[in-house]
Amino acid sequence: MSEEQEQILFLTGKLAEKRLHRILESMQPTDFSYKVENIGVNVASLMTAAMIKRRLTMLNGPDRVIVPGLCLGDLPAVSEFFNVPFIHGPIDLKDMPEFFGYDCKVPDLSQHNVLIFAEIVDAPDITVEDIVTRARKYQRDGADIIDIGCLPDTPFPHLEETVEALHEAGFKVSVDSLEDNDLLRGGRAGADYLLSLSESTLWIADEVSSIPVLIPDKHGDMDSMYRVIEKFAERGRPFYADCILDPIHFGFTESLVRYRDLRQQCPDVEIMMGIGNLTELTEADTTGINATLFGIISELGLNAILATEVSPHARAAVREADFARRMMYAAKQEGSLPKGLDGSLLTTHARKPFTYTADEVEELASEIKDPSYRVQVSEAGIHVYNRDGIINARNPFELFPDLDLIQDDAAHAFYMGVELARAQIAWQLGKRYMQDEELGWGVATEPDEISDSEEQSRAAHALKQGNQKAQKKSKSSTEYKSAGSTLQAKRKRTGKKKITKKKSKKKTGKKKITKKKTRKKIQKKQ
Repeated sequence: MSEEQEQILFLTGKLAEKRLHRILESMQPTDFSYKVENIGVNVASLMTAAMIKRRLTMLNGPDRVIVPGLCLGDLPAVSEFFNVPFIHGPIDLKDMPEFFGYDCKVPDLSQHNVLIFAEIVDAPDITVEDIVTRARKYQRDGADIIDIGCLPDTPFPHLEETVEALHEAGFKVSVDSLEDNDLLRGGRAGADYLLSLSESTLWIADEVSSIPVLIPDKHGDMDSMYRVIEKFAERGRPFYADCILDPIHFGFTESLVRYRDLRQQCPDVEIMMGIGNLTELTEADTTGINATLFGIISELGLNAILATEVSPHARAAVREADFARRMMYAAKQEGSLPKGLDGSLLTTHARKPFTYTADEVEELASEIKDPSYRVQVSEAGIHVYNRDGIINARNPFELFPDLDLIQDDAAHAFYMGVELARAQIAWQLGKRYMQDEELGWGVATEPDEISDSEEQSRAAHALKQGNQKAQKKSKSSTEYKSAGSTLQAKRKRTGKKKITKKKSKKKTGKKKITKKKTRKKIQKKQ
């Protein structure tokens, strides 16, 4: 007897209901049965948990309820109220097939098996307080050990104080220097790790208890690498080995071969790779470099990396390394490609940027019955539409003269300016655009830079609504604009030619400004 199918209820709004039905039908056959219910809201993304509790009366026994991805509120409380799991679906309906590809489960990216050493390269030149502040930033970005970089021929009188302050703040610490005396001082101050010791400096390990990172005596000399590993292994103490990653065109490929050989010769040795020679010395986005390097690190089973953020273009290298190690670990555990697990390293381009075609946007526009402007992006460019029609362009300046609704409304103009700028960037780069949402930049932006995006969006709408209330008192609100007067656009009609809507005369007492004059005015300002 076959297993009974799971029953899923999809909650949606009026405008999305038909699209949701079409998408679910296109996914058939599935291992679940479903029902779609419109709870009486026009825009599905405006649904809230409180609204669901008020409007949803009978469930008829679903195993799960899926709500729009942007639904706000306490879903766990709703789940408890109805005694059925309520979960967020994808933000964009077009992502529903991929969403169910994971059986509604978010990939587990909480695990990894690579330690990140994050180096503060200019520690001798900054204060202890600044070092601790930078360490906290690196820790937020995913660093496990804070590496104190010493500079050649540069006094570091506060080295011991730095190690002590970092320990008091709860950090594990490594001291990184080419000078024997710095390593001795760091080890005696209680550093957890020392970077780096070779055959000729192995004596330092006898003076301190720090865990050393072992390197060849001479660059590329793998014989000395194997000798120092053998000598230190005899002591029964932990250590890491690092055969040094070289920059591109200065031995990069050969250095990768050294790591492969080291892993084959020493399968049980902990190996570190310093990745700065590639991320810092290659003029390319570091997200792709880190993704590729961590793929190699995953295949070779390396155990730690040393990351730096010296060059401004490598400003997020530690955060990128953290996401890369988690993604590669999850993919390896699943025996899968590192694809479809997490989009955090896709900072510039989206894997599926344009979810709707121009024709599909036209179809959506035909369903709109109110004057509010909607903005969408397709491969054809930026689309703006409302009840009065739809316009399309690749440059916001081409759209502005046709947006009558914002000509005398500063707040609305500001809001549309922000949205059209985002839409243009999304179209140019091939990124996903959703109206009222920040563009996604993955690990390129810090979490606290985007955490208040929802509040910013609400503030913009409140500003717009407040201005409209003020206008209503003077009887110039959009409520009083007749249909066809808010958008100079073309609307497709079945069996008819495209019809251009005419502007209604403005009641301001001023002479009507033609589109031609408006464009000249904009060009003059530029």
